[in-house]
This record gives sequence, C-alpha cells and structure tokens, in this order.
Amino acid sequence: MKEIKAIIRPLKLLEVTEELHKIDGLPGVTVSEIKGFGKGRAKNAKDKVVYEMVEFIPRIKLEVVVDDEMVDEVVNVIQKFSHTGNTGDGKIFVINVEGIVKIRTNERGRDAI
Repeated sequence: MKEIKAIIRPLKLLEVTEELHKIDGLPGVTVSEIKGFGKGRAKNAKDKVVYEMVEFIPRIKLEVVVDDEMVDEVVNVIQKFSHTGNTGDGKIFVINVEGIVKIRTNERGRDAI
C-alpha cells in the first residue's frame, strides 16, 4: 500500500477531485488547506500570505492511501489536472504504508482502506 500526498494550487482542487471521483475503487481523499513556500520563498507570488514577517503561499494538500496497483493512475490524474506549467504547481509524494487500522471496526491492512 502507498500513501500519495499532493500539494496543489487551490484553484485546481475542483478539477482534480472531479477526476479522482472517476477512478473506480478509489477509497477516498483527505483535503487540507495549508500554506508554505518553496525554493522561491514566495517572494514574487501574487497570492502570498505574510505571517509574522514570513511569506507563505496558500496551497491544498491531498492525501490518499491506495493499493500499489492504483498508484500510477492516481498520480497521473493529479499531475495532469493540477498542471499549469508555472512555478509553484506543487509536488506529489508517494510513501510506503506499513499498516492501517480502521478505528471503528479494528480491520487491518487492505481491509481497512
């Protein structure tokens, strides 16, 4: 199993999630509003937020855990529909998941997804 974390532009959230909904068997997606900065330190960003003298850029973090077989499809959808071609489009991280426990039922592993 893998966890896919993607940092994307807020304006791409609707487009990305609509396409993720079309993936058969996708267990679900967690969406968080975040802020941060990359190599450019948000200096020239139009949408920057200043917090205690540090400039940040608002972004969205998507998180989803899937079977290994679904990773490429999910990553490709996120990449395709979050791409603008401009600096700051974001990143996608794919991380190994050692285990999962569903709190309500105590199911474990794949059954817990």
